[in-house]
Amino acid sequence: MNTIHLAARDQGEAYLPLARLGLSAEWTAVSGGGAADDPRIVRVRVRNDGDGAFRGVVRISLPFESEEPRFFLPGFMVGTNRGEAPLVTDSRTPRLRPAPTEFPASPWWLVRADRLSHPVALAFTGGKVTGLCASPYFLKKDGRRLAWTPGASGDFDQYAGFGCDIERREVCYTLGYENAPWFFLDSHNYSPRAALGENAFCLEAGEAFECDVAVFDYPAEDARAIDGAIRWVYGRFHEPPREGLPVKTAVSDIAEAVSGEAWLADSRAYAGFVFDWQHENEVRSLPSITWTNGLAVAVPMLQAAHRLGREAMRAQALDCIDHIVETSINPKNGLPFTAEVDGAWGNRGWWYDKQPVPGHAGYLVGQALYYILKAYALERARGFDHPEWLDYVARVLDVTERSRNGDGEYPYIFSENSGAGLCYDAMSGAWCLAAAAYFAFLTGERTRLSDLLASEAHYHAAYIVPMTCYGGPLDIDKQVDSEGVLAYIRAARWLHAMTGDAGLLARMGEAIGYEFTFKFCYNSPIKVPPLSKVGWSSCGGSITSVTNPHIHPMSSTIVDELAYYVERTGDGYVRSRLEDTVRWSRQVSSTYDGEYDYGRRGWMSERFCHCQGLLTEHYPDGSPASTWFALMPWACGCVLEALAGDTWE
Repeated sequence: MNTIHLAARDQGEAYLPLARLGLSAEWTAVSGGGAADDPRIVRVRVRNDGDGAFRGVVRISLPFESEEPRFFLPGFMVGTNRGEAPLVTDSRTPRLRPAPTEFPASPWWLVRADRLSHPVALAFTGGKVTGLCASPYFLKKDGRRLAWTPGASGDFDQYAGFGCDIERREVCYTLGYENAPWFFLDSHNYSPRAALGENAFCLEAGEAFECDVAVFDYPAEDARAIDGAIRWVYGRFHEPPREGLPVKTAVSDIAEAVSGEAWLADSRAYAGFVFDWQHENEVRSLPSITWTNGLAVAVPMLQAAHRLGREAMRAQALDCIDHIVETSINPKNGLPFTAEVDGAWGNRGWWYDKQPVPGHAGYLVGQALYYILKAYALERARGFDHPEWLDYVARVLDVTERSRNGDGEYPYIFSENSGAGLCYDAMSGAWCLAAAAYFAFLTGERTRLSDLLASEAHYHAAYIVPMTCYGGPLDIDKQVDSEGVLAYIRAARWLHAMTGDAGLLARMGEAIGYEFTFKFCYNSPIKVPPLSKVGWSSCGGSITSVTNPHIHPMSSTIVDELAYYVERTGDGYVRSRLEDTVRWSRQVSSTYDGEYDYGRRGWMSERFCHCQGLLTEHYPDGSPASTWFALMPWACGCVLEALAGDTWE
């Protein structure tokens, strides 16, 4: 079992032995042996033995001996954040590389605890998982500082921090915190390590502080074994989201807002943004076949219309779907165009300049097919047949199935002329796999099943086994994200439904475990309005990516897949996280006009800033805001997809 080390810094940048700064420490093993479900609990006591106050950061490190570690600071550092990939990209995010290196890579990183979804820093290192876990923030009660645990009372005092170092081969927990060597506001706004201020941990002369640190040290074949530690951390620090609206009320409020204020009848489409300026709406179309508009709105709205019995709402959704099916195909290659701008179909959506080459994005092509199939199933269950939708999907699948490479992977980008794959090495093409699997399930057509199983095996080996999914959404330059795996989870579900293969169900569970590393297990104290003043909860929401440090609701879209998995495994942990997701989804929309300092009842945006990251929206006085001041129908669609089915009452 590795031994923890302590060091500290004050106004100097270097971490020094505690005695050099007038500090001392002692630690005692309290319980446990280091296993995933029974970590060693170490009680650490730090004391200021000097004559004056200490203001700085205390680092509690856990070193290990293995070379080439893969770190997991959930939601912040996944593996090396693709530190081995080229650094010169438009979107910048913290990456790990041994020195010498250049921005945005560094051999070490420190970050405030709420940038992580779970208060734990882990490393997979040559046959074992090593790591430490401790409270993400501290409270003050009766003049004493104490580490927060669920149910503890007291006033918020300050955040702790976590870190990793690829050269020193260690993970660490800090009293106080740093964002170092750089702070990332977002992928285009960053700043060097700041001088100590409110992030400093203070100990008066003679004062001591005590906290428990859980130490993991257990054998592992690969990075998937971090799931065991994540499960323990969840059990230790879980607190459920606040109680939100009843399911049907939330569905009604959100769907009525989208139907009444975002439907563009002349375009047969929904708006991308609706802004509220003194109760006068300003609409921004943001055209997209799916992902951030289009079918990602229309199909959940169709689902909501069925749930609520709203025929006019259903008619809007059907009009949008029919318009896409009737008009979107590129005659050169048989693939759907991905954006309709000023009445003309093409591939120049808002993401176009982020693509490495022109073409049809596999992320949108596959997702569009999947949602058309979902709409088909929803309608068929109620006695309505749309054979033209099924024919549309079948014809496009003939093209996408020919584009798989030798590994069985679908393209990141398809050629606009031939439909051939131009770029690969990305999770986004898994949407084509999900669509093909769903089509086979719905139609009973199994001629491609062996090819689909081969593709599933590839995605599993390339992305799930190393617990590093990248190349999902198009706006982050193939950085690590939580979105791409949602397609794989759907694909595994339908392949399992057809085959009954227990291995597929197990691999689906592993992918779910990866997604959960981005999903908050506790409610981080929010310090920026409007989220800070409405009691908004982070638990149950998933960090978008290591590049976009905010929570958006896309992970809510797999609640049916989570329910499918729980029904077949009885896994109580996944059941609890499913309940978190449903409950989180019930508390993200406005329950009255202006609750989030904008908009009206039922409105919600995609952006929930749970930490210091992505605070780029501002109030009129220039102060930062923790959400976007707009109704965003695609984000509403994610919540509707979670809640509007027949599962939830």
